[in-house]
Amino acid sequence: MKRISLTFCTEREMTMLTTSQAQPLFRQRIFGVIGHNLPGVLLCLALTGIAYLCEQIEGLLCGKIWLEQLNLALIAGVVARTVHKPDHLWQPGIRTCSKTLLNIGIVLLGASFSIDTAFSGGPWLLVGVMGLVTFSLIFTSCIGHVVGLPRPQTLLVACGNSICGNSAIMAAAPAIHAKDEDIGATIAFTAAGGLILVVGLSLAAPFLSLDSHVGGALAGLTVYAVPQVGAAASAFGPTAPHIGMLIKLMRVLMLGPVCIVLSMLYARLNRGNVQHASRVPQMVPWYIIGFIIMMSARSMNVMPQAMIEPVSLAANFLTILAMAALGLCIDIRSVFRAGVPLLLTEGFSLIGLVCTSMLLLKIMF
Repeated sequence: MKRISLTFCTEREMTMLTTSQAQPLFRQRIFGVIGHNLPGVLLCLALTGIAYLCEQIEGLLCGKIWLEQLNLALIAGVVARTVHKPDHLWQPGIRTCSKTLLNIGIVLLGASFSIDTAFSGGPWLLVGVMGLVTFSLIFTSCIGHVVGLPRPQTLLVACGNSICGNSAIMAAAPAIHAKDEDIGATIAFTAAGGLILVVGLSLAAPFLSLDSHVGGALAGLTVYAVPQVGAAASAFGPTAPHIGMLIKLMRVLMLGPVCIVLSMLYARLNRGNVQHASRVPQMVPWYIIGFIIMMSARSMNVMPQAMIEPVSLAANFLTILAMAALGLCIDIRSVFRAGVPLLLTEGFSLIGLVCTSMLLLKIMF
């Protein structure tokens, strides 16, 4: 009995000793990870702050915000990299912001959208929007192939113009394993194209002779960023922004399904064997599953109303932080090298989107 008791005590003491040794080791690892990533994360935070100040100054000087904080953060990152390329000290934190925190932001973004709102416009309107997005994706992919644009950039332009701009590009990029240079170059060109479209619609509104419903619908079908839809639609009348936002939301809801399809296609095109490609978790990124879960929780009122705004703000902040990190990864020379094919793809994609939207509106209204 004494031997058994002695053995039991010894094992318990050894367990307690192991646990007491593991706790400092765990803390040491945590602090090590934080210290390893801290310089790069602080740099991205500083660039995010600069982007915020620039957006405020832009609003004061111009009366409207044409370049959003998302785009300004990207520009700030590109300028910082051009002035001085970050060395190995900064890279871990930059990678964390551009990948891990971005994916978390995409998950949280799902809480910003409600499926019920999209269906409130009626089933035929939703079917029309789905058809437009599908056509735009295929049309842009064909244009990119014809002009010789690399496949990742072609797919990113297609997703950005067809769905919801920067958010769609950044959500689709990991699904097709796009490089940081591809993401940055695509965002830069689509942002410029989107800005031209917003200004063009606002200037052309008096000459198009469209009522508020049709004008708002045109803005919702063509403008790539959610905040810019309101700016473009307001030129068509007081009720146009509401219609535009409703239709834009329908386009945004295509983000999850499109990313899932892209992930599955990419897995099949690059599979090593049949068994590997048949695993759904490997074909569908975890952040897209998280996005759909968050959107479903919002739609089924599982998520408290008080949480929706803070979660949306957190998603927006993490996305802007990731954009600054992406800017730090972009070699501006590579953007210029991709210039002409990317410019042609973006231009013809927008022309095709506008023409198809006009045709759809003529049929539906």
